[in-house]
Amino acid sequence: MEVLTVKTLRRCQFIDITNEISELVAKQSNAKAVLLYVPHTTAAITINENADPTVTQDILNHLEKMIPSGSHFRHSEGNSDAHVKSSLIGASILVPIEAGSLSLGTWQGIYFAEFDGPRTRKLYVQFL
Repeated sequence: MEVLTVKTLRRCQFIDITNEISELVAKQSNAKAVLLYVPHTTAAITINENADPTVTQDILNHLEKMIPSGSHFRHSEGNSDAHVKSSLIGASILVPIEAGSLSLGTWQGIYFAEFDGPRTRKLYVQFL
């Protein structure tokens, strides 16, 4: 298993990690898929459009409208919104590999989603 370090700069942001994952995939000769897993409760991973950066900003904006920070939560750390957002987006994705490349759609990219940054995070990369 590989461990990728992701440094986030803002409380909420999407970081395109498609190139980093593609580079790791290129080094694998027999892998048929890659499992990406975020071992944090206030971060997530997703696949979405990577041609237009306004898409990820729209997602972040609407998540904030749906689950605003500072809302009345019972959790006392002040980051309950981040836990909810992480649960909605998800902690893992599985991407097929064909001929040494990620089998993503034309407009798709892989994003690390931060909801409680800035932080230094881990992403586990397991080839299957």
